[in-house]
Amino acid sequence: MSWRKEERRAERGYHHGNLKEALLQAALDLIAQKGAAGFTFADAARMAGVSPAAPYRHFRDRDELLSSIAQRGFEQFEAQLSAAWDDGRPDTVTAFERVGKAYLAFARSEPAFYSAMFESGVPADSTAGLLAAGERAFGVIRAAAERLAALAPPGVPRPPALMMALHIWSMAHGIASLFARGDAARRKLPMSPEELLEAEVLIYLRGLGFPTDRRPAPSSTAEPPPLPDDDKPAGPWGRPK
Repeated sequence: MSWRKEERRAERGYHHGNLKEALLQAALDLIAQKGAAGFTFADAARMAGVSPAAPYRHFRDRDELLSSIAQRGFEQFEAQLSAAWDDGRPDTVTAFERVGKAYLAFARSEPAFYSAMFESGVPADSTAGLLAAGERAFGVIRAAAERLAALAPPGVPRPPALMMALHIWSMAHGIASLFARGDAARRKLPMSPEELLEAEVLIYLRGLGFPTDRRPAPSSTAEPPPLPDDDKPAGPWGRPK
């Protein structure tokens, strides 16, 4: 195909509003085949069937293309985590287990998005949209961690909710990257990745002294409310925030 024919094809995609979507899909396909670092801007243009110059109508460079893909991935990721969390119903521990399963399910079903989000090398704050989307997704895990932190019995020191969220996110991300990806990153396990994550989180919470029994206490069906700031023990991590 000549350069002029490619240009005419690119013009048709541009005028119909399809060029940007075609480039994003082409890049996703390339990520699935070669990884986030395995293709060039020209490769994405070639797969989309346009000239090497055509992508510049919508993206400054390859990093901006990857940033747009990562942003979309985080938006879908947030939606799935939020649906799984369901505001902590019917109880915090059960709801949080659903969040963990949703995390692993996303990594398995959307490996190209997951790779763009976490393995592309594009800074999380490269665009305002990407930064906001990433923060919203992490916000679901942090909200769940805050509810988990509220389960600490009186007098039991606990880390700040943000630290707990980072700990639990690290566990989920490690298992997703090593064992729950829908690509060559998978490893054989004697158990499912979901079972591994559930066991790891329960061990972590029990190590902090948190109750992990889903059954309500005999005297109440509600989970204990957070302690007032003045009554929270400082513990080895400082006073909870």
